[in-house]
Amino acid sequence: MTRLRPTRRDFLKASAATTAVTTPYFYSQPRTLADETASANSRIPIGVIGSGGMAGGNMKAAKDWLDVVAICDADSDRAAKFNESHSGGKAKVYTDYHDILADDSIPLIHVATPDHWHTKPLIEAMLAGKDVYCEKPLTLTIDEGKQIRKVQKETGRIVQVGTQQRSTFNLFVKAMAIVAEGRLGKIKRLECGIGGAPSSPSIPVADVPANLDWDRWLGPAPETDYRFLSTGKGRPNTNCHYEFRWWYQYSGGKLTDWGAHHVDIANWALKLNGQTAGPTGISGSADHPVEFADGVPQQDDRYNTATKFEFTVSYPDGAEMVIRSNSRNGVLIEGEKGRIFVSRRNLDGAPVDALKENPLADDTIAKVYKNLPMERNERQAHWANFLHCHREGLEPISDVHSHMQMLNICHLAGISARLGRDLKWDDSAEQIVGDDEANAMLARPYREGYEIQMG
Repeated sequence: MTRLRPTRRDFLKASAATTAVTTPYFYSQPRTLADETASANSRIPIGVIGSGGMAGGNMKAAKDWLDVVAICDADSDRAAKFNESHSGGKAKVYTDYHDILADDSIPLIHVATPDHWHTKPLIEAMLAGKDVYCEKPLTLTIDEGKQIRKVQKETGRIVQVGTQQRSTFNLFVKAMAIVAEGRLGKIKRLECGIGGAPSSPSIPVADVPANLDWDRWLGPAPETDYRFLSTGKGRPNTNCHYEFRWWYQYSGGKLTDWGAHHVDIANWALKLNGQTAGPTGISGSADHPVEFADGVPQQDDRYNTATKFEFTVSYPDGAEMVIRSNSRNGVLIEGEKGRIFVSRRNLDGAPVDALKENPLADDTIAKVYKNLPMERNERQAHWANFLHCHREGLEPISDVHSHMQMLNICHLAGISARLGRDLKWDDSAEQIVGDDEANAMLARPYREGYEIQMG
C-alpha cells in the first residue's frame, strides 16, 4: 500500500493551527518499518514476560511487525488468554521466564510485569543477549537503576522504556521542540500534575486462585498473604493484579506510575534547554492512608502509597519542579520568555499560538527525536522506534540512562513521603546527603531465591 509522505514543514505548518490529536508521518529513509516486515519471513519473534493489560496494548500496537512466540506469566489464565488473543494459541507458555531467555531464536523481550519484577528479568535478558522493551517505571529503587545502567553499558543491548509520551509527536515532542529552539528562554519552574491515588478498606486474606502462582508473583518482594476484596463494581481491592500500584512493596504509587511519564517530560525539557545539572534536594509533604514509622507502613491490610502530595524539587540554577496530586494532569513549563502546558490532550500557551506566524525550523523536531525515523504516533511510534534501534544498533528515544535521571526524582519523592521530611541530594554520587536512614532506602533486599542472576 502506497502512503502519502508529507514533509516535516507540511506537518509543522498544519499542526501549528491546532492541538487536536493527529498522526504525523515522518520518514528519514525510503522504506518504513512496516515495509521491511511485510513478509512472514521478515517478522521478528518476541518473548513476553508478564501478559496483563499493558502487554496486551503493546502487542496490539506492534502487531504489524512482531510475532509473539513465547509467554511467561505467574497467572496461567492470563497467559492462556494472551496467547489466544496475540498468538492464535500458537506461542509457547512458560512459568519460568529463564526458558525464554535461553531460546537463541528469540532476539527480543517485552517485560510487562508489575513494577517490582522489572529490574531482575531486564538485567538477565540483557546478559542473555536480548534487546528489551521494558515497561515503566524501570525500577523499584534508585540502586536498581545503577545496576541496569551498568549492565546496559557493559552489554550494549538496546533497551526501550515504555514512556510512549516521548513518541507523541504532535503533543509532547512538539512541546520539546518549542523548548529546544529557546522559545521559552531559561526554564524557571515546571509543574507535573499526576493525580492522587486511591485508598482502600481493610482487605482480608483470601485463598490464592488456582491459576495464580502467588510465590512467583511476589518474586523479589517480601513473602506475604494474598488479599482480595470484591467491591461489587469496578476493580476489586487486592495486593495483586493492577492494584499492586498502591502498595510500596511493589510500586511507588502515583509518584512512579504517572510520575514516570510527566516527570520524564519535565526533565527532558530541562536537558534540551541546556539546564543539565541534576537536582539538589526535594521538599514537600504527602498524605497516606496508613501510619508510617521509620518509613515503613504499620498496617498490611490496605493500600499504603501516598493519596495526596506536593513536592518541590530544587536545582542549582534556581529552577524548581513541582510534583502535585491536585492540579491539571499534564506538564506546565514556565520560562523567562513564556510558558506552555502539554498533556495527552492539549498543547497550549502563547509560544504555541506563535507557531502560526513563526513555525519551528524544519529539523527541530527531528533533532529532538535524536534524528531517528518517525513512523506512526504514540505507542505504535514508540515500538517502531525500538525496532528500528534494534535493527540499527542505535540508542532509542527512551533510553535507560535518561529514564533513571528522572526516575531518581520520583523515588526521592517517595522516600521523602514515607519519612515525612525534606531530603538533600548529591546528584553526581546519587546519594542522599546527611541522612543514613534515607540512604538505606535507596535499595531493597531481594527475597531468597529471587536474586538477580548475573552470570
